[in-house]
Amino acid sequence: MSGYGRGDEQRTFAALPPAPGSTGFTRTWWGREWLKALEDTALDGQQLKAGRRHARAGAVGAVSVRPGRITAVVKDRDGTAHRSDVLVREFSEEEWERLLGLAVDSAGHIAALLDREMPPHLVEDAAAAGLDLLPGIGDLDPECGCEAWDHCPHTAALCYQVARLLDEDPFVLLLMRGRGERTLLDQLQERSAARAVAPPAGDGDGGADGAGASGSVGGMPGVSAEEAYASAFLLPPLPAPPTAPAAPGRAPSLDTDTEPEPGVDPAALEFLAADAADRAHRLLVEALGSAGDVPELVEAGLTGAQDAVRLAAGSPAPWIAARLAAGSGRSRADMDLATRAWWFGGAAALAVLEEEWTPDAEALARAGARLAEAWEDDERPVLRRSGGARWTAVGAEAQLRLGEDGRWWPYLKAGGRWAPAGPADRDPAAALATAFAAGAV
Repeated sequence: MSGYGRGDEQRTFAALPPAPGSTGFTRTWWGREWLKALEDTALDGQQLKAGRRHARAGAVGAVSVRPGRITAVVKDRDGTAHRSDVLVREFSEEEWERLLGLAVDSAGHIAALLDREMPPHLVEDAAAAGLDLLPGIGDLDPECGCEAWDHCPHTAALCYQVARLLDEDPFVLLLMRGRGERTLLDQLQERSAARAVAPPAGDGDGGADGAGASGSVGGMPGVSAEEAYASAFLLPPLPAPPTAPAAPGRAPSLDTDTEPEPGVDPAALEFLAADAADRAHRLLVEALGSAGDVPELVEAGLTGAQDAVRLAAGSPAPWIAARLAAGSGRSRADMDLATRAWWFGGAAALAVLEEEWTPDAEALARAGARLAEAWEDDERPVLRRSGGARWTAVGAEAQLRLGEDGRWWPYLKAGGRWAPAGPADRDPAAALATAFAAGAV
């Protein structure tokens, strides 16, 4: 998808192709969060549902985005075209000052933004400062050529299409709120540079509390800036940044002539030492900024039973896997299911497998609405709630399980037991499609 337009304050995105109903509507964190915010604040679920159907069918034309407004031509099934606009509440100058300030205050935010990346945690930090980047109730005001007085299928379709734009460029969200990408980055660079040369708080021209250009601070001798600059060539160069080793070191061998103490198993200790070395290596690689080189991040705060599954998921020797199963109170079959869940989603996936929770009435209503809207009327499977947060597809060995974080997990019945069939998805239709695909293999 390419963006083109006039300067920094307007971008136009070419029309997107249809999105099949069996796939997730978006594929990135920003797209999913936009849809979640949109659906959580919707006043008319039926209009949203119709808009989603229009967007999936490819009825939304090129989308123009500028501060405070998004515009597109949306076609009905009979070909009738309507110009649809959605007005977005722009941030005030004071709000932009706060957002720019918190971005510069965070080394992670400023580095990501200047590298043209939108860090997801910016949403949480902005909310803590009283700024909602994602739409809330009253933020989206519809105007449509069909003359509907409120949101209609055309403006709803336009809102859904924005989620797919955010998949490609999350800066579209900031443009809607009032700042183009180039303008925003220039302002961030100016603030960052100004902060870098500003004197620390409390510095002055000297006196009782300050050292000035030279002198002493807190009784320690100082050096004038001129002297320090003149002697800079005498300083050795900074060392090169450290690099992580390609692999963790080998664990020490405990196979000695000395008999171990009663109850101590040297082979088991060697296994745990090797695991500790592997985890330390992963943490080091992540700390040095190469987290993409490791297959998974290190999960912290695990219980003993959870950690046993993590260890078993590393495919240890059969006798170790058997001890991990017995030590965590699981049969070998239970441990096989648990490690399968772990491969798909770590501790969160394991909780969905082994713990059953019951949503409250409000959460259950949201889940029901999400299920009802995930498919077109003629494509919706028959789902029967199987207690807690589980829905089974009638006539198929497939099941959806809702996690407490709002994600849907696909399950497949095999050998009389429900087994995880794939990773979680925000879209229940995509999760169920994963279960069906796993059953077809």
